[in-house]
Amino acid sequence: MKIVGKIERSNVEGGQWILHTAKGERYQLTGAVDDLRDGMNAEVTGSVDRNMMGFGMGGASFVVTAAKAAPSKAKQKK
Repeated sequence: MKIVGKIERSNVEGGQWILHTAKGERYQLTGAVDDLRDGMNAEVTGSVDRNMMGFGMGGASFVVTAAKAAPSKAKQKK
């Protein structure tokens, strides 16, 4: 599954990555997150793990297998 959204770095629970989609969904990211940067637009590939728990409560857990920068909406309109 692929999801596109804006990345946020949260310092809760020792640090976590959150992805905010245009539809208002939030996912707490785990897995292959080394290339993520706070504020970037990204496309992440992976799967939702509804059985995973975390103290940060950043959203449903999404296990990332691949991530890459995605163009911002302003750039997509050109």
